[in-house]
Formats: sequence, C-alpha cells, structure tokens
Amino acid sequence: MDMNAGLGSFAAALESTKLWVMNVVPTIADTSTLGVIYERGLIGMYHDWCEGFSTYPRTYDLIHANAIFSLYENKCKFEDILLEMDRILRPEGAVIIRDKVDVLVKVDKIIKAMRWDTRLADHEGGPHVPEKIIYAVKKYWIITDKSS
Repeated sequence: MDMNAGLGSFAAALESTKLWVMNVVPTIADTSTLGVIYERGLIGMYHDWCEGFSTYPRTYDLIHANAIFSLYENKCKFEDILLEMDRILRPEGAVIIRDKVDVLVKVDKIIKAMRWDTRLADHEGGPHVPEKIIYAVKKYWIITDKSS
C-alpha cells in the first residue's frame, strides 16, 4: 500500500504480476492525482487517514508512507494513524516512512512503544537533507505457556 500515492510512482516501480499496490490519495492532498493513477493502469482510492481504512485486518505486507505525517500533523494524532497502520499490516510486515526529521522523531517514539523494530536512515541525498526514512517491521507476537 502507498498511503500518499502521488502519481503512483511507487506502484509503478514495483510492477510485477505477482503483486499489486493499493494507491491511496489523501482527501486533504493539495492535488487530486487519482485520475493519473487510473490512467497508468493502477488501482487506487481516496481516503482520509484520520479515519479507519476499509479493509480486513492484516491485509498488507508493505506500507509506504511518504510525508503522510507532515500532511496530517495538525489534523489528527499520529497515534491514530499508526494504530490503523498496525491493524492493516500483517505480522512481520514492513513499513517505509519518509518525512521531515522533527516529524519522524515523534513517529519513531510511538513506533517503538508499539514494539516494532525500527531503523532511521539518512535521505539518499545525504545526512544534511532535512528528510529521513524510517524502516520498521511489525513483530510477530506469540503467547507462551510459562508453566511448562
């Protein structure tokens, strides 16, 4: 899933007959690019990330979120967006979040509280670019019987 699809470039880069990408255009995005996504032969929809996403739990293996938290910074809580991501991401699924450093510091703190494994990486333009990337993996939890 691409949470802020833009022109659908992430989906186009992953083009394969073995996978599909749900391109989501936020309802509060500056430009409506869903038409372009459809013209490229990709699937997509509009969505407000302050609300729940209409899908079954544990549907997605990978979630890409480019500047989604900056977009919703004053609209809703980061916790709400991250909990929805947790709901729709399968155990051992991965998340790639690209955003401004100050936003990612807040997001990283919440993700660690959710017990995901995280790694913060520099932008491909180098460490002085004010944008960073978080790679996170949702852990697979199992309950063990301590009495045996």
